[in-house]
Amino acid sequence: MKRVHFLATFVFLAFAASFAFASDPSPLQDFCVAINDTKDGVFVNGKFCKDPKLATANDFFFSGLNIARSTSNPVGSVVTPANVAQIPGLNTLGISLVRIDYAPYGGLNPPHTHPRATEILTVLEGTLYVGFVTSNPDNRLITKVLNPGDVFVFPVGLIHFQFNVGKTKASAIAALSSQNPGVITIANAVFGSTPPIRSDVLAKAFQVDKNIVDYLQKQFWYDNN
Repeated sequence: MKRVHFLATFVFLAFAASFAFASDPSPLQDFCVAINDTKDGVFVNGKFCKDPKLATANDFFFSGLNIARSTSNPVGSVVTPANVAQIPGLNTLGISLVRIDYAPYGGLNPPHTHPRATEILTVLEGTLYVGFVTSNPDNRLITKVLNPGDVFVFPVGLIHFQFNVGKTKASAIAALSSQNPGVITIANAVFGSTPPIRSDVLAKAFQVDKNIVDYLQKQFWYDNN
């Protein structure tokens, strides 16, 4: 009788645990507005899938992360993505890669956040000063200087950056825990949005003169992705 009671209890707890750990899948774009008529549907949480029987090796292949790209731009860095847009086979698999190249003497991957992914970065060459800022109220800066072979993790959603502090070019490979991690570059989003955020809002938020905000909003905010 005790054995039957134990088995019944175990089955109940296992069933309850399945509900406790269940959750909605993470969104794969900024938003997905529900509609009742599927004929008007354009996006799904991910992408539409082809018939598995029609899949080929090229659906799971990408070439080019070994190639350094030009960093001749205002921030001195460039990102080469390998996500679901480049590798269709990544759809629903929850992972992607990027290569980042940095110019000597200050190439910067500016402060940004990935709303849908944690990032783990490995330095291939050069010396990078990297870091992220924790959430409110602490806003603690956690930084490290990385050399070739070093690895650093940027937790999901937190603002982070990489800065080349060396005299030579640098490069890194990063893996992200989403097929479409998204990127929000802080300066671009705040001062380069379309349409612009009202300058009096930003002046009060940053506690600076409105003329400074007007100046910043007139700048060209480069996107290195």
